[in-house]
Amino acid sequence: MFATVAIVGAGPAGLLLARMLHNAGIDSIVLEHRDRAYVEHRQRAGMLEQGTVDALRACGAAERLDREGLVHHGIELRFDHQSHHLDFPALTGGRSVMIYAQTEIVKDLVALQLAEGGPLLFEAEAIAIEDDMLTFVRDGVEEKLGFDFVVGCDGFHGISRAAIPDARVYERDYPYSWLGILADVPPSCEELIYAHSDRGFALHSMRSPTVSRLYLQVPNDTDPDDWPDDRIWDELDARFAVDADWKLMRGPITQKAVTPMRSFVTEPMRHGRLFLAGDAAHIVPPTGAKGLNLAIADVVTLAKALQHWFTTGSPDLLNTYSDTCLRRVWRAEHFSYFMTTLLHRAPDQTPFDTRLQLSQLHRIADSRHAAAELAENYAGLP
Repeated sequence: MFATVAIVGAGPAGLLLARMLHNAGIDSIVLEHRDRAYVEHRQRAGMLEQGTVDALRACGAAERLDREGLVHHGIELRFDHQSHHLDFPALTGGRSVMIYAQTEIVKDLVALQLAEGGPLLFEAEAIAIEDDMLTFVRDGVEEKLGFDFVVGCDGFHGISRAAIPDARVYERDYPYSWLGILADVPPSCEELIYAHSDRGFALHSMRSPTVSRLYLQVPNDTDPDDWPDDRIWDELDARFAVDADWKLMRGPITQKAVTPMRSFVTEPMRHGRLFLAGDAAHIVPPTGAKGLNLAIADVVTLAKALQHWFTTGSPDLLNTYSDTCLRRVWRAEHFSYFMTTLLHRAPDQTPFDTRLQLSQLHRIADSRHAAAELAENYAGLP
């Protein structure tokens, strides 16, 4: 078995790369160690930068996104019982963001791949990457896949990153986690709410006009079973409280899970024929909504570099892939760190720390320059 490009991982990054390569006339094979049902229902991000939306549209994968996605023109910051709206189009020269769940992106891309693209092999576990050969196991049988290039889109726990010798690792763990819920209730807001409070951080998001996605800052050792539904809603009410006529809508909670917060980068993102993309190379805390968007930016950059190679024979864009991506990655890491430390309450937080946070939040609310810096990073840098 042979593929010009072997792709490990059928998340949004791997599937979008396969789609872009297909449109460019470059064959690929996608290997995914989970089954299709798991991949299509794996809950992750839902906020898409303009660049991500543009990439999905350009490759013909945005028909349902354009029909069902929710365009957002800003976010709301809450602190000191006050609400402050950031108008993204006014602050960024017209850019906005869109809410469309990662599960739906994956479903759209899987359908396109199976209908038009190259092979997509579910329950095929990659176990080794060598110079020009990938070994995987399917139905209990070990198989070999030859390639010209291999791309690791297999996440933090995949095998691809370990195949890069002498990689440099940079990481930070945060002293808190998120308790996230899905609830069958219409959103209580038109745009995302980021709330700073003495009780800790809270985020109000949504997946659709009828499904809300909400988060609470909790200690790292939190057991979701210790948080019955009423306790979750009461705590969200307390953290979102403002001196205004606003009500948090409650409904049945269908899912709850605790997510740790961490930052992670490995350098370089390339070794010979092997390229890393997405969580295989970098992780950001979700506060800045950058994880999915960084992964998409990686594969857009890589698809252009591969097309340039096969069209011209020049390796220039492939040779600069890692440096190009890492410039964006580190900006996103900084922004995610900024948003996380600005809005969360550390276990050892002092009154001085809190006053610094509030000072910065007031600066964002009062200064167009500070608000624009946040909006430009959130909506997505070039």
